[in-house]
Parts: sequence; C-alpha cells; structure tokens
Amino acid sequence: QGQTLMIVEAMKTMNPIAAPRAGAVRQILVRDAQPVEYGEALIVIE
Repeated sequence: QGQTLMIVEAMKTMNPIAAPRAGAVRQILVRDAQPVEYGEALIVIE
C-alpha cells in the first residue's frame, strides 16, 4: 500500500500512481505510452 506502481503523464507532467491497498499486481491492463481516460482501470491488484 502506498508504493508507486506506475507513472502517468498528463499535460507534460509525470504523476506517480500509488497502490491504493496492499496486495500483488496480477495484471497490467495498459501498454507503455498508451493513452488512457480518467477513471480507466490500469492494473488489477489481488
């Protein structure tokens, strides 16, 4: 929990995304440099 999982670029600013809870990453749902929308699932934590 709290560990940085990924970094998302928005408007030329790099934003670290921290784990919202403890667990293990089971699946990454996006590719590097893929555009994403607000609220879109990026990973699956189990």
